Amino acid sequence: MRPRPPVNGRGIFSGTGLIITGLAATLAALIFPIWSYADRSGTGVDVLNAQTVSTKYGPLSALDREFVTKVRLAGLWELPAGQQALQKGTTQAVRTAGQHLVEGHTFLDERVRDVASQLGLALPNEPNDQQKQWLATLSSAQGVEYDRQFANILRIAHGKVFSVVAQVRATTRNSLVRALADDANTTVLDHIKILEATGYVDWDALAQEMASGSTPPITSTPGPPGPTTDPTPAVPVTPSASPTYSLPPPATSPPPSES
Repeated sequence: MRPRPPVNGRGIFSGTGLIITGLAATLAALIFPIWSYADRSGTGVDVLNAQTVSTKYGPLSALDREFVTKVRLAGLWELPAGQQALQKGTTQAVRTAGQHLVEGHTFLDERVRDVASQLGLALPNEPNDQQKQWLATLSSAQGVEYDRQFANILRIAHGKVFSVVAQVRATTRNSLVRALADDANTTVLDHIKILEATGYVDWDALAQEMASGSTPPITSTPGPPGPTTDPTPAVPVTPSASPTYSLPPPATSPPPSES
């Protein structure tokens, strides 16, 4: 019997074979980037989960812990700065701004200590070196120069922290931290407005300082581990009633000194 001749169009090079091969290649191309992405470091998910621990209020990230620490640090220097403005401010607008700082950070400091206690976090008890330098600058200034230094140093500091509060509020999965960010947002925005109402803010210098980014925003750098309780459903938190303030009318130029 004569051997049967080969049939054209069969095998991997047939129409059906080419279709199957193409589908397999496409599937491999879709799967490979997923495997590769899972092995990468420095992605948004990595940052979000960096040093994250479980609490009954939801996951607590390094970013969350750093935010809690920074709220405490802000109060440690802005509260005495406000008290100082009540004594050294040469205008009612500056003294009113000082009063807002005192009331706002008294409220926030109570909140942050309560949050830290529930999360088992240790808090600093004195300002950092840069904050001490700001306080020293204010202590050495007198008269109208004091008013200008007070308004601009505090306005720059609040402008930088305002974006930090927004970052934490947008990303945190911890209900306690989220409530604290809400309170911080209200307080910081009030302080920004009251400092601007003094009429001493140098807008050009402020824009340059904010653009320079000399004080970097919060980053999720590894920090000390927090509590390690088993994860449970987040407990809803009702924040304390935020203080309400009335702002003086905004000034378009530095107000005259008062006797």
